[in-house]
Order: sequence, then C-alpha cells, then structure tokens
Amino acid sequence: MTEPNSVKAVLEQLAEAEKQRAEPHLSSKQRRARTVSRLAAVQALYQMELAGEGVETVITEFSNFRFDADIEGEALAEADEAYFADIVRGVIESQREIDAAIKARLASNWRLERIDATLRALLRSGAWELIKHPETPREVVIDEYVELAKAFFDDAEARFVNAALDGVARDVRR
Repeated sequence: MTEPNSVKAVLEQLAEAEKQRAEPHLSSKQRRARTVSRLAAVQALYQMELAGEGVETVITEFSNFRFDADIEGEALAEADEAYFADIVRGVIESQREIDAAIKARLASNWRLERIDATLRALLRSGAWELIKHPETPREVVIDEYVELAKAFFDDAEARFVNAALDGVARDVRR
C-alpha cells in the first residue's frame, strides 16, 4: 500500500478519469456527485469493518458531518447522498451474494478475508453496482473503482481490482 493521497488529490484524479467516460443518462454534475458517493461508500465500508459500527450509524455520520464539509481544508464536492446510502446498505444487505461473486474471481489460494480492508470495500462496492445496477455501464463501474484503487494503492492493486471486477461483470452481466 502506498502513502494515501489527500482527498483533494483523489477527487482531482477521479475528475480527470471521469472525462474519459460517462454515464450517458447523467449530467456532469450528477456524475461527479456519484463519484463522490462511491469514494464515500468505500470509506464508510472500511470504517464499518474496522470500527464495527452499524450501517445506519455510519450513513448518518456521513450525512451529518462529512458531506458538505471541509476535509483537509478543502470543500468536498457535492455527493449523491441517496446513492451513497444505497451502496452502503446494498453491500451490507447483499454481502453473501457479493462476496460469492468476488470469491469466484479470486485465485484459488486467495481468501477475501485476507485482502486489505480498503480493497475489500472497493471490490464489494463495485460488485454491488455491477450486480444491482445493470443500467450503469460496466465500463463506468469498473473504471470508477479502478481509479479509486489507484488513489489508495499502487498499480498492482488497481490491476487486481480491474481484473476482479471485470470477471464479476462477465459472470453477472451475460
């Protein structure tokens, strides 16, 4: 794992990547809000796993204290809070299905439980979107989570996320 980038750097990196792809049914502002929601969902899932907090507690915390607030001295872009909550609740509600889809794409000697908690959160969020939101182009979902992985990790982990989510997409979107 590399030294994490600042939130500002992560958002700039995601904004640049967003220019390369688009969700056709969303405006630029809506796409940006969805990107922020994906980042926040990964952070929330990570926080839940490490701190053992419940889903509604974390969603409320993000809504009350993190969205529309300054982080590291920078204003966080507007989030699609409903989509954020959908991702977090959806991952928790469908975790067995999601984990099975991810495990099916891991090498036989890999266990999901041994993967870094941030990578697990990335994979679970991406797999949830691929499974539960077929209207969102698979390339958009995969690209978003690969870019998030690049913000937190080296290229090897980003390639791992790409391969795993691409495999999940092939399995669930025939």
